Amino acid sequence: MGSAVILLPFYIAFLSTSDFGALSIYFAFSLLIQIITTFSFDTSLYIHYHELKNDRPRLNTFVSSAFFLMIFIGSAVGLIFVFVGDFVFTKIFEGKTISFHPYGLIAAFTGVFQSLFKVKGNLLQSREKPDVFFWANVISFGLVVVFTIAGLKVFPNTLVGPVGGRMLAAVLSGSWAFWRILREFGVHFNYPLLRSTFHFNFYTYFYQILQWVINYFDRVILVFYLTLSDIGVYDFAFKCLLIIEFILNGLHNTFYPKVVSTVMGQKQKGSSPETNRYYHGFIAVLMILICFCILTFPWVIETFVSKRSYHEAIPILPYLAVIYIFRAIRLYFASPYGIIKYTKPLPIIYGIVSAVKIGLTILLITRFGLYGAVASSITAAILEIILLRFNLGERFVFTYNRFKILVAPIGLFLLIVGLEPFYGIQFGFLLHLFYVIACVVMLWWAYRNELKLLDPLKIIR
Repeated sequence: MGSAVILLPFYIAFLSTSDFGALSIYFAFSLLIQIITTFSFDTSLYIHYHELKNDRPRLNTFVSSAFFLMIFIGSAVGLIFVFVGDFVFTKIFEGKTISFHPYGLIAAFTGVFQSLFKVKGNLLQSREKPDVFFWANVISFGLVVVFTIAGLKVFPNTLVGPVGGRMLAAVLSGSWAFWRILREFGVHFNYPLLRSTFHFNFYTYFYQILQWVINYFDRVILVFYLTLSDIGVYDFAFKCLLIIEFILNGLHNTFYPKVVSTVMGQKQKGSSPETNRYYHGFIAVLMILICFCILTFPWVIETFVSKRSYHEAIPILPYLAVIYIFRAIRLYFASPYGIIKYTKPLPIIYGIVSAVKIGLTILLITRFGLYGAVASSITAAILEIILLRFNLGERFVFTYNRFKILVAPIGLFLLIVGLEPFYGIQFGFLLHLFYVIACVVMLWWAYRNELKLLDPLKIIR
């Protein structure tokens, strides 16, 4: 995700908004192949590692078998798309400059190797090995950046650099991950052992696919109603805000293993003051970050982006940024499902959310263009939180500070969407500065008692 932020200036310099729109489709397809190949082992290893870590032979067999199964799934998916990929892309993207050969095939190949690296990374997190995790991701990040920039310079105004460069980096990173797994856990394939976990994987698998539909399928829908240039503007705006998602996922992945181990040690599963503190700080940081991005990114785009077509993304940035408010809240209410292995309702929940978002996207795009796509994303995010919160029943007891988890972030959301349509263009900078001040004041009020306990001299020492 960091590579997407670092590479953004190079994408802008070497690609038109139309090419950028096509690139977003290929990257979304690559992520779909990654999810299909992973078969939810990126999530289940978080849980099963803690169950099997005291039984080393069984843990070795399970981890090695999971990686071999992903190789089999990836090979099967790749073989199927070799024969039907061109037909599928031609039917879906008829009349658009999006084809399966060669970029779709390269994207599919990339997704398979990305899945191996992704699951290896999650396993390192579960085992609390941050040093290996850090260097593996830094090197993988560096490979993506170097290969992509080289490709853009050698093959300008084409997608060879971004699509081909990511594939080379994924092959090297995924191959390293698979080699490390074989070296540490041995060569095993125990299908009955894997099958015993499929009940958990099955529901989480469909949950992840539906998550892809919620987060990326709108690009495919946009193809039918708008131009590739419009899609490029829409995706460019999202890419500008990737720094929020980067920090959101990074912070959550940092403390999530602690949350898992804390909840797993409880007799009565539920939130506690210890786990709530993580999410209180997590949501507060995201609120401040969102406001600063809304304040600074329009200036950055106007100052440093020379291609005027990309400036069309500026008006929709604040509306896209507030979606991350609900993504932060969602993680609080979604994490118990994986921890207590209660994944059965997830396909139903996300099936409803996906259907609502697709329907609203089609309905609103025809009337409001890109703003319709943004509105459907916000509505789907709110519905997702409501369904997640009330489908756990008695299996997980939520006790939390409503102001810190709900009232403060939703208040910020209402402030932004309430003022932005009327004053966002005319008084952009002053209004966005007001968001920052209002957010800081709101958080000061929420955490005034905690702030009194801070000793600045102790922090400095």
